[in-house]
Amino acid sequence: MDAGNQEEPQARTMKVRCCIVGGGPAGMMLGYLLGRAGIDVVVLEKHADFFRDFRGDTVHPSTLQVMDELGLIDGFLKLPHQKLQKMDGIFGGTSVRIADLSHLKVKYPFIAFMPQWDFLNFLRESGKRFASLKVLMSTEATDLIRRGDVIAGVRAQTPDGPIAIEADLTVACDGRHSTVRDRAGLVVEEIGAPMDVLWFRAGRRPDETERVFARVEPGRMMVTFDRGDYWQCAYVIAKGQYEAVKARGLSALLDDVVRMAPILKAGVAEVKSFDDVKLLTVAINRLARWTRPGLLCIGDAAHAMSPIGGVGVNLAVQDAVATANILAARLARGCPSEDELDAVRRRREFPVRVTQRVQVIAQNNIISLALKSGGQPLKVPLPVRLISAVPWLQGVTARFVGLGARPEHVHSPVQDGGAAASVD
Repeated sequence: MDAGNQEEPQARTMKVRCCIVGGGPAGMMLGYLLGRAGIDVVVLEKHADFFRDFRGDTVHPSTLQVMDELGLIDGFLKLPHQKLQKMDGIFGGTSVRIADLSHLKVKYPFIAFMPQWDFLNFLRESGKRFASLKVLMSTEATDLIRRGDVIAGVRAQTPDGPIAIEADLTVACDGRHSTVRDRAGLVVEEIGAPMDVLWFRAGRRPDETERVFARVEPGRMMVTFDRGDYWQCAYVIAKGQYEAVKARGLSALLDDVVRMAPILKAGVAEVKSFDDVKLLTVAINRLARWTRPGLLCIGDAAHAMSPIGGVGVNLAVQDAVATANILAARLARGCPSEDELDAVRRRREFPVRVTQRVQVIAQNNIISLALKSGGQPLKVPLPVRLISAVPWLQGVTARFVGLGARPEHVHSPVQDGGAAASVD
C-alpha cells in the first residue's frame, strides 16, 4: 500500500460521566472524591509518571485536614516528610519570625514538606479501591469534543494511538498553561508578578541544621527547605532576568547563594551546570469565567498563584473538595447545567481573590523592595517587624498560610462501588 494513502487510525472511544484533564493535586483529588462517590470518572495525565523538576511540595494544615476527613491521614503521614511550624527569616541581616503554626487550633498544626509525586502517587494508589475511577498515564488531551455549544469530552493521544473520551462533564485541571482552557476560548486576566524563581537542590550533611526559611538581602532573596538529605532552594530573581543570570555564569550565582546561606557552601557543589537549575516563571492570574456548557476549570487552570506562602497546591485541593461537594450528587444524574457548574466559581472565587491580593501586597512591599534596592541597606518593613514582635500576629499569618480564606471540608457522598469506564 502507498504510505501516502494510508488512513489515519480510527480513534478508540471511551464513555464516562466525568473526564478530568490533568493529574496534579486538583485533578487527582477530584478524581479520588468522585470515584469515592461512585461517579464514573477518568483522570488523564500526559506524563508517564508524576515526577517533575518543579512541583509545589508544601502540604498545609488545610490539606492535612482533608486527608484526615477522607480517612487517609495515617498512611499519608507514614510517607517520608519533614514538618515545619515556625517560619523564620533574615531580612537585611535582621532575624524575623513570619508565622507560627503552633498557634493554629487544628488537628495538624504544621506544614508537611513532601515531594508532590509522593502525594499524587499516594492518591492514585488509594483510589484503586474505587471501580469507578480510572487514571490514564501518558495520555495527553489535544482537543475538545463539541456538540454544538456543549463541550462533550476530549480527544487525546495515548501510547496506543488516539482516543476520543466522551464525557457529560469535562474538568480542566491541566495547569497554568491549560490546553483545555485554551481550546475552550476562556480568557485569562493577568495580574502580574515582579519575579521568577530558580529552583535547585544542594546537598545536606546530617550535622547541618538551620531553621531559617527565607533570606532577603539587597537585590536578592532566597528560600530554603530542609528536605532531610538535601536542601531544596528557591532563588528569587527579577522578572525576565534569567538570561542575565546565566550570562554572569554559574559560579557567580552560587557565590551569591553561599553569601546568603553559608550553610550551603558544601552542598552547592552538587549544582554542576545550569541544567541543574530550573526556571519557574511566576504568574498570578485568574479566569473571570470558569465554565462553558459541559466544562469546568479549577486549580491553576482557573487561577495561577504566586509561590508566596506555598499555597498553590492547597488552593487546588480546596477547589477539588468544593467541586465534589457541589457537583458529585448532581453528576450521578447527568451533566450539571452551566449555572450549577458556576456554583464552584461562586464558592471558590472569594478565597482565590483574597489569597492573590495578599500575594500582590507581599510582592509590592517586600519582594520588589528587595529586588530593586540597588545594593542599599534594607530595613525590615513595619508590618514584618510587628508580626515578628507579636506572637498573636504570627498566628494570623499562620492561619493565612496554613488554612487560607474559607477552607473546605469533605461533604461529598461516599459509595465504594461504581461501574468502571467502558472502552470500545
